[in-house]
Amino acid sequence: MTDQIILGVKKEEDPSEDRVSIVPRDLKSLSSLGLKIVVEKDAGIKAGYSNENYEKSGASVVDSLPNNTSIVTSLNAFYDHTSNHIENSIIISLTDIRTNSEIKKICENKKLSLFAMEFVPRIARAQKLDALSSQASIAGYRAGLIVATSLKKYLPLMMTAAGTIPPSSILVLGAGVAGLQAIATTKRLGADVTGYDIRLAAGEQIESLGAKFISDEVPPDSETSGGYAKEQSKDSQKNQLEFLKEYILKSDAVITTAAIPGRKAPILIEKSTVEEMKQGSVIVDLAATTGGNCESTKLGEEVEIKGTKVIGPKNLSSDMAFDASIVYSKNLLGLLEIIIKENKINLNFDDEIIDTMMVYQDGKSRIEE
Repeated sequence: MTDQIILGVKKEEDPSEDRVSIVPRDLKSLSSLGLKIVVEKDAGIKAGYSNENYEKSGASVVDSLPNNTSIVTSLNAFYDHTSNHIENSIIISLTDIRTNSEIKKICENKKLSLFAMEFVPRIARAQKLDALSSQASIAGYRAGLIVATSLKKYLPLMMTAAGTIPPSSILVLGAGVAGLQAIATTKRLGADVTGYDIRLAAGEQIESLGAKFISDEVPPDSETSGGYAKEQSKDSQKNQLEFLKEYILKSDAVITTAAIPGRKAPILIEKSTVEEMKQGSVIVDLAATTGGNCESTKLGEEVEIKGTKVIGPKNLSSDMAFDASIVYSKNLLGLLEIIIKENKINLNFDDEIIDTMMVYQDGKSRIEE
């Protein structure tokens, strides 16, 4: 009889991280793959999942993952560069490996194999693995709520005996998953919402949510084959800033979500524009973790500039850790169902999903430089 594959659920080391990578409800499905699940003590506590929840669902709760753990799941496995990773194990996690050389060193020194969850290919079969989208949707929703509670105004049109109060004007920059969810959320709350994206194809999605769509003149190849926005030329960026300024100054709140994978976030709002915004305006910058779409953004802080609040949230998905963990766990389950076959780890690189997502194998890089 072959040894059972041990899957370890890591307790997150980032003190600001409340999510957990695997939730109890998915343990039955994981066990059916032939996996033995061990969970680090209190890994799910901050997300709302007790140690008893895991034990009742069939997992073993341990103080630390055993050295024979084959697969380790996490949200951010490399937060602490001094963490003692299990040699020769497979790590499944979100990473910033494109820009973080320390992760590469760790993988090489510990002979790790790494599945980077941000490398999910944009193909139909991989949609259930798309952790970036599942977490971005939650971030977009939370951004809409932050606007609603930060503005000193109603979001919807209000008709009162004392008079009619017009709806707040919300501008959402970037119509990816987070942007569309921010549009949908603020629209449901009754705001007058406008969406912007350099990808003209995003216009239909914005309008389908009941919002207005604006776009400047952009090059026809402004979108990658994977559906992401491309980095623009300096001239295009300058024109973009001039085009957006008019709409920003008209808005009560702006939610920015523009990001380029592996690159610093593009600047869409200059500090000089912030200084001209209406008193009491709010900017929620979802790109804060990669430098921010607003020049005035400070990660994890709320700053005020001439009466305008600029909010740079650090980890909005963690604010809804219970549900965020559920969808992330499903993303991981989808991947594990592909790499575990007949109770064995089967790394078939003819499978586009495995070939794209496995960025390190036994300590050797598989990333095209």
